[in-house]
Amino acid sequence: MIYLDYQATTPLAPEAREAMLPWLDKFGNPHSPHRPGREAGAAIESATAQIAGALGDSDGKGRLILTSGATEAANWALHGAVAGTRRKIVTIATEHACVLDTAEWLTHRNVELVVLPVLPNGLVDMDAANRAIDERTALVAAMLVNNEIGVIQPIAELAHLAHQAGALFFCDAVQGFGRVDLPLDGCDLVAISAHKIHGPKGIGALWLRNGFDWPAMIHGGGQQQGLRSGTLSPMLATGFGAAAALADQRRAKDNLHINSLSDLADNLFEDWTLNGDRIRRYVGNRNLRRDGVDAARLISELRDIAFSAGSACASGSGRPSHVLRALGLSEGQARGSIRLGFGRYTTQEELREAAALINQAAARQLEWA
Repeated sequence: MIYLDYQATTPLAPEAREAMLPWLDKFGNPHSPHRPGREAGAAIESATAQIAGALGDSDGKGRLILTSGATEAANWALHGAVAGTRRKIVTIATEHACVLDTAEWLTHRNVELVVLPVLPNGLVDMDAANRAIDERTALVAAMLVNNEIGVIQPIAELAHLAHQAGALFFCDAVQGFGRVDLPLDGCDLVAISAHKIHGPKGIGALWLRNGFDWPAMIHGGGQQQGLRSGTLSPMLATGFGAAAALADQRRAKDNLHINSLSDLADNLFEDWTLNGDRIRRYVGNRNLRRDGVDAARLISELRDIAFSAGSACASGSGRPSHVLRALGLSEGQARGSIRLGFGRYTTQEELREAAALINQAAARQLEWA
């Protein structure tokens, strides 16, 4: 199997697996005062420091609260932001469903929602953002790197607009964490996930800037500074910490490798059109379209290659990607688009073989059309 779906999830790093394995046998509750509990608690504390360091906050500008994943973190960010007197959220049409669906649900709780359009290249319409972000805005939410098309949004500029209006700024940094620069100084809340950086599934985090109160997500035993009660998993936390530290250490090396794969992909997929901006993007995400091709059929035919037609979260819905439609693509163009994601463990040989098989299958479709 050739794996080209790095935006959906990444292979577990051997270093993360090694960090996790001892905690299958060490069963102490990390919130207990005895020695096994203190050992587990210390491991979680160390992992949290590794994650914060990789995020760019080694000096404690904020609090890192571990969650079940980025979806929980995004839900918490949006719900918490409108708990006060301001009741308006501004976000972008190409955001992940965990943001768009949460924001839409909140409209039934007397929250105003403005969804900003994007330009044909996938970047937010900044003129629309300037008009929408005002003194009534509680939160501006924007994704650092889009999970479907890889474009990098102008986070610093959007955060500046939010702060000028007295609003908070939330960044879904899931796809960019450990890969591209995050202007953390402009962010008030950041969501990240372990399994996108070669860590385990089932754990993520919400980073909260110091200086403002935040409502608790889960009530109970008062763990994690009383903000999210519940017993933490040392195994998941240590895996996340190891993966984050490794991503930070290897970032230059990983990006050099991914850039070389991207250059190769330019030649291998020259008959395809790139969706999204060609310059402001994370190059390990290749969203390509070809007129007359049925992406779902390609995926079905090529069972030895793991790739997708868009977000894994929306897979099987039968609907064209909301991200591609926001770019102005027709339904046919959206259905003719595939997403190829490659990364640390992808080889050039694998990419060449996959490209040959994808191009052959696409050519057969066009020949029989």
